Amino acid sequence: MSQPVPVAPGQDADQFKDAPIFDADSHMYETPDALTRYLPEKYASAVQFVQVGRQTRISILGQIRDYIPNPTFDRVAAPGAWEKFFAAENREGKTLTQMAREQIIESAPSFRAPAPRIDALDRQGVDQAMVYPTLANLVEHSAADDPELCAAMIHALNQWMLETWGFTHEDRLFMTPVINLGILSEAMKELEYVLANGAKVILIKPAPVRDWKGWRSPALPEFDPFWRAVEAAGLPVVLHASQPPLDSYINMWEPPESKVFTEMSSFRWIALGHREITDMITSLICHGTLTRFPKLRIASVENGSAWLHPLFHDYEDFYKKMPQAFPEHPVDVFRRNIWISPFWEGSVADVVETVGWDRVMFGSDFPHPEGLTEPKGFWKYAEGMDVKRTYDFMGDNARRFLGLEVRNPDAV
Repeated sequence: MSQPVPVAPGQDADQFKDAPIFDADSHMYETPDALTRYLPEKYASAVQFVQVGRQTRISILGQIRDYIPNPTFDRVAAPGAWEKFFAAENREGKTLTQMAREQIIESAPSFRAPAPRIDALDRQGVDQAMVYPTLANLVEHSAADDPELCAAMIHALNQWMLETWGFTHEDRLFMTPVINLGILSEAMKELEYVLANGAKVILIKPAPVRDWKGWRSPALPEFDPFWRAVEAAGLPVVLHASQPPLDSYINMWEPPESKVFTEMSSFRWIALGHREITDMITSLICHGTLTRFPKLRIASVENGSAWLHPLFHDYEDFYKKMPQAFPEHPVDVFRRNIWISPFWEGSVADVVETVGWDRVMFGSDFPHPEGLTEPKGFWKYAEGMDVKRTYDFMGDNARRFLGLEVRNPDAV
């Protein structure tokens, strides 16, 4: 692996932009039956879509879950609707809800199915993409009180995804079936299922997991059978941002007036920070998973990168204080096993300076409103990159993560 190399800020007007794009962060909008079509009958009453006034909401375990306020996705905020907010250009002080309401559109076919998405990629000049579910953001958090229900919902979603999108499509779309490790035996069955059906990558929520005995880290040795099988299969793992598991703690400070994330207070935005991803990766390192299985490939997607410098500072500091407590130097493990997709409005240099140029991947978050109107909109925020780095960041590093052929003809 190459060593971290600084990247100069700013963009040359003549900057090379023709590298074939691999979008490491794009999404589908599921149909309402994505969680219920294949859900066993005994769980039918636990997962329901209910009418609240003129709006449809999802109820899980008898509670309305409004983290995603429109779970049918029939009408959605347009791609890029929140660009000014996340680009720190919200001079009018609008809330995310206000911004969304100003740009509501009918859900496009390309949001819902693979063939139209391929057409959209062609129009956008995108070669390949990883495609994540959207409803998965709330499943594991909302069903945590019933681990068996959670496993059943995850399997139902994966079955729907396989039927509707496939796990790969034309070697251009790579869908990310979900695996929850709450019940290890169910996780092993799910891993076998997705591998048998051609999955090239899996999605795991960066959070503790729960069975009937309680919560714990999915990086503890009891989960080694799963990680051993993942490593043996050469299957990369994405840790994508999801509904944060810290809600109960934050609620001690500030009981929410609404659980809709678009209406979070400034305190909640700042307090939540990046704890989920830093805790998950630190668990994988400190609890020894990435030492016991050093060939695992793990990517952090839609978690930003601003947390890298303070986390690396802590790794260096505590390794000097208690080297005996670490199976390996934590920085070395991170650089060996972890890929990062920074926010489009963030800093590629955060990743390059800490992890290395071959570990940074482009992601647009299309078609979510917090993403870009289209992936090539990234060039407005791009930092200076030469031809090789453009090939790597805009596509080849993600291809290496998935074990695909790179597209740079000069790549070694």
